[in-house]
Amino acid sequence: MEEALPGGNMNDVIRAGNTVRRPAGPWTATVHKVLDGLRRAGIEWVPRPHGIDEAGREILDYVEGVVPSYPLPEWVWEDSFLEAAGGRLRELHDATADLTIVDAVWQVSGHEPVEVICHNDFAPYNFVCRDGRFAGVIDWDAMSPGPRIWDVAYLAYRLCPLAAPTNPDGRPGDNPSEQGRRLGLLLSSYRGEFTAGDTLSMAVARLEDLGRFTADRAESEGRPDLAGHVSLYRNDIGYLNAVGQSILSSRAGADA
Repeated sequence: MEEALPGGNMNDVIRAGNTVRRPAGPWTATVHKVLDGLRRAGIEWVPRPHGIDEAGREILDYVEGVVPSYPLPEWVWEDSFLEAAGGRLRELHDATADLTIVDAVWQVSGHEPVEVICHNDFAPYNFVCRDGRFAGVIDWDAMSPGPRIWDVAYLAYRLCPLAAPTNPDGRPGDNPSEQGRRLGLLLSSYRGEFTAGDTLSMAVARLEDLGRFTADRAESEGRPDLAGHVSLYRNDIGYLNAVGQSILSSRAGADA
């Protein structure tokens, strides 16, 4: 029996027993090679791929658990959850640093400098959770090569979060000092060589890139509903430019 799965921006995502079936694309073989490589490296929290079914859909393990949706539940904002996400992202990046994929096809263009394979959407709405704890990550189609900080900055935007207080997807009651503290926790859990200042600058660059992408998609697909997302991103850019120094002057800013 097949069951349509709700949530996210993907269409026609079906659960069939212990597997998920999704429309395949030219990039699917590359994605499956990366997932196989991650599994061989001992990363068990990524879905195992099982090829293509008779209907031309990719087959992946169904990862049991809850995928948080906005407004995010309180347990997503716990410090321990933030630290777990940072540690898992480091595991992912380390496992792909030397992973070579022959004849790779990516749905999303990569970014320089290429250091690892980025998930490109490593955020709470793609996390599978059990008992309020990080258990896995889904939606790998947008992965592509890039720098570590590209993923870290987006995770910081979504989970610290580096967003204006007016953003409904933000953490209630946040302020620059608390955002800086949580940014410090994330960077400590990831154990990267970049600073809070580096990450904040990249978060702004990522939002600019995301705003352009979303605006182009709204026009090409006739999706005026996406204009609201573009406005949120632009507002968050203005907020980070205005209060960035206050964020960095907190505990996280000691290394800036």
